[in-house]
Amino acid sequence: MKAIWYNGKVYTGDETLQQAFLVQDGLFRAVGNDAEILALADADTVRTDLAGRFVCPGFNDSHMHLVGFGQSLGAARLAEHTGSLAELLAYLREYAAENPPREGRWLRGRGWNQDYFADTSRMPDRHDLDAVSAEFPILISRACGHCCVVNSRALELAGISPDTPSPEGGRIGAENGVPDGRLYDNAIELVSACIPEPDKEEIKDMIRRACRALNAYGITSVQTDDYSTFRGVPFETVNAAYRELEASGELSVRVYEQANFTELSELKRFIEAGNVTGTGSRMFRIGPLKMLGDGSLGSRTAWLSRPYADDPGTSGFPLFSREKMEEMISLANESGMQIAVHAIGDACLDQVLNALEKALREHPRTDHRHGIVHCQISRPDQLRRIRELGLHVYAQSVFLDYDNHIVEKRVGPELAASSYAWKTLMRSGVSVSNGSDCPVEAPDVMRGIECAVTRTSLDGTGPYLPQEAFTLREALDSFTVRSAEASFEEAFKGRIAPGFAADFTVLEEDPFTKELRALHAIRVNACYLGGKNVLS
Repeated sequence: MKAIWYNGKVYTGDETLQQAFLVQDGLFRAVGNDAEILALADADTVRTDLAGRFVCPGFNDSHMHLVGFGQSLGAARLAEHTGSLAELLAYLREYAAENPPREGRWLRGRGWNQDYFADTSRMPDRHDLDAVSAEFPILISRACGHCCVVNSRALELAGISPDTPSPEGGRIGAENGVPDGRLYDNAIELVSACIPEPDKEEIKDMIRRACRALNAYGITSVQTDDYSTFRGVPFETVNAAYRELEASGELSVRVYEQANFTELSELKRFIEAGNVTGTGSRMFRIGPLKMLGDGSLGSRTAWLSRPYADDPGTSGFPLFSREKMEEMISLANESGMQIAVHAIGDACLDQVLNALEKALREHPRTDHRHGIVHCQISRPDQLRRIRELGLHVYAQSVFLDYDNHIVEKRVGPELAASSYAWKTLMRSGVSVSNGSDCPVEAPDVMRGIECAVTRTSLDGTGPYLPQEAFTLREALDSFTVRSAEASFEEAFKGRIAPGFAADFTVLEEDPFTKELRALHAIRVNACYLGGKNVLS
């Protein structure tokens, strides 16, 4: 059956907007003005009046954690209570009283950020959480996901004592030699290994919750790192959860899995089972090998080439040795897999670029689309290497909302002057997509677009390096066709054009006529996947 949407403002890739389009069998079949498209209707054609609303391709978040987002939606929502440490703890006590953990279960939450605390500048510690409860274990993750805090009961269950060494790529926080409950990067695994893992049905519920929330933001596609959410859950279980939801018609977001592995043996097993980039369906397919190279700027675990300007006692640290990273990247590249590596600090970026260059020298490939996730702290020589290696960059413009407040304080003016340089990369010919790293940030695309075009925080801080601002068209494309390029799907989605998937988002207002500082306020009216409205 044909369906026509008309009387709209339809973005097709340039600022000359169209009015209408026709959809049949889940694909756009024609785009043009009202008269042209309505003339294609027959007696059975469904017609929808857009009433002057703006339509663009469905948003594609090119890096996030869908299962982790779904898990966080069912846990304590700390991002809404991070104005002070006192507020955070009061909310946790209230949440625990209303949602007491069942026997053997943990109280979990995510979203605190000590930089927003009005009453102290320190992170929470085990003593704070002991005051919430000493009876059941508690784990609360920082917004970035690279640091968590646990109470004494959790430390006891994990067997963490003053004699426990920090693992490679992680750190156990301590005060006077005694664990303080703060765990960084790979050290988080010491406690998460003690938490009961969800089964497949629970994971399916997390995916359902996340998909509903994503559709509300106008998102129809994601590129998601899910295997790292619960390390004890095998990738087969995660894949089966997605495929069963697809078969039942419940998957309302197209998923490109950024396959996160930390061990060479697991990566080999994954590849030998036939899981290489591009396998799967249009709804769930395998993407790149995903690796975490370092931590975050907010927790000072991003690996810098020099000490932190506001904490000279640390430069952050890598999560993989050079040898191990090179082994895994070489295997993936040789096996025909795409590769995407998280790199926030410039020392980490050096290690990643060296490993990718080595792998491509050993096994050259013409259209590998390997990429850097985040690409935040960078030097001019590294930006040139990214272009020369033909890499894709997965940016998160929405990070500027917070990072504008800290970047120069953390890394100093010299490094800050060449960082978050996504427009420079774009000008040099690098494909730059956009995302949220959700649940690090909410998957609010319009907020991300505003940060991209203003380089200013929503509270007015900035602009930071205004010469790196995207045009509005570049920002829209970074969440649509550029993200499709990241998954080798630019001939299938990311545009409103004949033959492309009819994934589209209807906005209440035309962003091209809106004041840039007000873009975040534009509401999503409807969200369509394959021509079907998935916004309930």
